[in-house]
Amino acid sequence: MRDLKRIFSHMGHYRRELMAAMVLIFVETGFELVIPLLMADIIDVGVQTRDVHYILGKGIQMGICALLALITGLLYARYAARAAFGFGASLREAEFMAVQGYDFSNLDRFDSSSLVTRMTTDVTVMQNAVSTGLRPMVRGPAMLIFGVGLSFYMNPRLALVFVVCAPILALVLVFVVGKVAPMYRRLQVVMDRMNAIVQEGLTAIRAVKAFVRDEYEEEKFQSVNSELMATSQRTFRFAVLNLPAFQATMYAAVVLIMWFGGQMIHTGSLEVGDLTGFLSYVLQVMNALMMISNVFLMLTRSLASAHRIAEVLDERPALASPDSPVPTVTDGSVEFDDVSFRYSAGAQEDVLSHINLKIRAGQTVGLIGGTGSAKTSLVQLIPRLYDASGGSVRVGGRDVRSYDLAALRDAVGIVLQKNVLFSGTIRDNLRWGDPDADDETLWAACRAACADEFLERMPDGLDTELGQGGVNVSGGQKQRLCIARTLLKRPKILILDDSTSAVDTKTDAKIRATLAKLRQITKIIIAQRITSVMDADLIVILDDGRISDAGTHSELLERSPIYQELYYSQQKGGEEVG
Repeated sequence: MRDLKRIFSHMGHYRRELMAAMVLIFVETGFELVIPLLMADIIDVGVQTRDVHYILGKGIQMGICALLALITGLLYARYAARAAFGFGASLREAEFMAVQGYDFSNLDRFDSSSLVTRMTTDVTVMQNAVSTGLRPMVRGPAMLIFGVGLSFYMNPRLALVFVVCAPILALVLVFVVGKVAPMYRRLQVVMDRMNAIVQEGLTAIRAVKAFVRDEYEEEKFQSVNSELMATSQRTFRFAVLNLPAFQATMYAAVVLIMWFGGQMIHTGSLEVGDLTGFLSYVLQVMNALMMISNVFLMLTRSLASAHRIAEVLDERPALASPDSPVPTVTDGSVEFDDVSFRYSAGAQEDVLSHINLKIRAGQTVGLIGGTGSAKTSLVQLIPRLYDASGGSVRVGGRDVRSYDLAALRDAVGIVLQKNVLFSGTIRDNLRWGDPDADDETLWAACRAACADEFLERMPDGLDTELGQGGVNVSGGQKQRLCIARTLLKRPKILILDDSTSAVDTKTDAKIRATLAKLRQITKIIIAQRITSVMDADLIVILDDGRISDAGTHSELLERSPIYQELYYSQQKGGEEVG
């Protein structure tokens, strides 16, 4: 229930619509409950005395009650819809904003497919709980209380049937809810898995086609889809038991009431009209109990979704700015002082161990090493995408933990290993680096990244539309656009994480020559090719999370076996190709 309170705190100003809808339900229920009393009067008084005027008068009153019930019902639908869909929009926005505030370590805890499910399916469940659940949640108890109360008012002896039926119905409800509650949680987990398969299959559809793996992907989807179907069937097999069990119990109550009521009419202790009105209340009570049981089932599913949404909202960003943060980064110097790092506190080994490295402002540093040597992990500590587990990382002479996070990350431009472009125009993507950049500034950045070579051949130039993820440009073109976007930030530290791996060596050399002219920017280049870093002021070799050696190209070529092996293997390969 704590999760439900947490979720419904996002109702915001839609609470007014929610309260109005609840009041309208009570009013509508009141009008409907008056009708059986009027009908009993018509039978017992109007029909027996054959008073047509009395019958017409009571009939008009019944019509007015029915009309008012209809009007209040329509008004309820209007306010309930506004409350439900407004609540859903607020909840999705709150989740999206929470995810935007996450750090890398927070994102490591959630699969992207699970986040999509939590923002769509789970929010829809909560939204439906308001739009379709509010009416039975309020109307059910109201009709139950008023219906049972009026039944006892009309005939206390017949109303004792409800006392017998209530425990039976309660036992049925407890059994169904107890069975269904854990099944709803499993259902949402299976939904996560199906979304993951769909997302992966659509994202990698070109690779699937290229490797002719259509049937394999279809089998994967069929497997998880069948699992979802089976889980849904098991869940709702128990959920639907609710309806026949309640109907059997309540219709048995109707038969008993007819039996005992008939005997009472025969003895003269009950009027026919009273029995007719009493049966109307019985049906209303039965409907109320059905509503309440459905509310419990809906609440059970809502609790599972509320818990999953609350997990997203309650996740606190792992990193935060200090109370009195340093607002600006003075220069691009970087220092690692006995830095160790592991991705989680429960990890058995450090990814980085006892790193000591000083980089002067404006210096160009190359990072090389084998796959898994933690090159990317090292540079991610500079903009504080992760925090060091031990030691300290300093930028501009200050510990990165002392800076305002936004100011620190704004001073560091990083082209990630996995290049990301968004749907929209190339201009829109480039302006992520500088929202106010004019066309001249955009073209200057493109020329520095050698992106102008292919942009000038495109009919729409900067206005060329990119598909999702930049699918309509090549890998090398995507890398150059990402470099241009980062240069537009005018960072004090520029990190290129293997970001020219898809461009040819000639273009790579041109980009390096352009970057070399930016002497006020500290440049850290992660590369697999020796040629990409051989002109750097300092080359650092990482091996299994430790610094194996550091020096210039000529120094390392003389003394480092790892560097020698990399250099000569690449040179030999180049000679063979030549």
